[in-house]
Amino acid sequence: MAIWLIRAGRNGEREDFALETSVAVIGWNEVPDLTKVASREELKAVIQKAYPQSPKGRISNFAGQLWAFRNTVDKGSFVILPLKTRGTIAIGKVTGDYEYAPQNPENAKHVRKVDWLRDDVPRSAFSQKLLYSFGAFMTVCKIDREGAEAEIIAALKGKPKPTPTSTLATPEAGEEESLDDQTALIDLEDQAKTLIHAHITAHFAGHHLADIVQAILDAQGFECLTSEPGPDGGVDILAGHGKMGLEAPRLCVQVKSSDSPADVKVLRELRGTMKNFNAESGLLVSWGGFKKSLIDEARHGFFDVRLWTAERLIEAIQTHYSDFPDDLKAELRLKRVWTVVPEGKWVGE
Repeated sequence: MAIWLIRAGRNGEREDFALETSVAVIGWNEVPDLTKVASREELKAVIQKAYPQSPKGRISNFAGQLWAFRNTVDKGSFVILPLKTRGTIAIGKVTGDYEYAPQNPENAKHVRKVDWLRDDVPRSAFSQKLLYSFGAFMTVCKIDREGAEAEIIAALKGKPKPTPTSTLATPEAGEEESLDDQTALIDLEDQAKTLIHAHITAHFAGHHLADIVQAILDAQGFECLTSEPGPDGGVDILAGHGKMGLEAPRLCVQVKSSDSPADVKVLRELRGTMKNFNAESGLLVSWGGFKKSLIDEARHGFFDVRLWTAERLIEAIQTHYSDFPDDLKAELRLKRVWTVVPEGKWVGE
C-alpha cells in the first residue's frame, strides 16, 4: 500500500482544518482549479503563470508535487501528517479524488478526502529512520521504505514494531525533469532534531527530563526549586524571577516524560496547582505531545499556560545549551554544526 507524506503548512497552520474537515490539504493558493488540467506540461504552464518569477527548477518541483497530489495519490493510500501544533503524528487513508474547493479558507482550496484513523500517534511509535523520511523539505512526497507499511499498521494498533532501514522517494521518482537536486534532500535540521529526540528518550526518562527544563529556565533568569523524584503534588518545578525567586512571573511547571500524548486532565491539574501556589503562569511540557482536547482547552488560557512539545523543548535546548551546567552538557553531548542552507529550502506551500 502506498504511503504519502502530505503536510498541512510549513508551521502546521492548516492542521486543524485538515483534521476537522477530513481532508488532506495543501497550499498553492495562487494556483487555480486543476481538475481539467490534462498533462504535466499544461500543469507547468499553469504554475508558471501563477509564479512568474520562479525559476524553472522550482516550477518543475511544484508541478511534481501538485501532479502527485492530483493524480498519483491513489484512494486507499496511507497519509502521514506530522502535527507541529501537537507533537504527534496523524495517520489516515485517502478516500476521495482531487477536489478544488473555492469556498475553503485561503491556502486550503486543493484537497483530497481522507479518513483520519488516528491523530495522536507519538513519534516514538516509529523507527528513527522512518522519522527521517518524515523530514522532507516538500509538502507532498511518497515514503518508499521496506517495512514502512508494517510500522504504520502497528502504530495504528498501538503496537509499534520499528524496523531498521529507510529511504525517501519523491513523488516524481524516475522522472528526471520533475525535481532539481536540492529539493530531493532531507531536511538536515529535522534529522538533527530526530537524533536529539532519540537520545533524550533513551537517557532522560522519567523525572530526569525535568532537569533539562530547569536548566532552560535557569538560563532564562528564573530561580528554580525542583521536586525530588517521586510524587510531586502536581508540580515538578517552581520558578520565579529575582535573586530569591520571589518576583513575578511565578511559574508552576509540570513535565511529562511519557511517550503518550497528555490529555486535558493534566492541564486541569496544573491549573489547580497554580492556584495552590499562587502562581500567575504555568508551563506544561509533554514529551509525547498533546491530545486535541487539551489543545482546545489551552487556547482559552493562552495568557496563563504555555505548552511545550518535544520539538519546542529541543528548540529551547538548542537556544540555551551554552548556558547549561557542564554535567548536563556531558549527558546531552550536543555540538553546533554550521552548514549551507539550500536556496529557498522549503519547496512546498
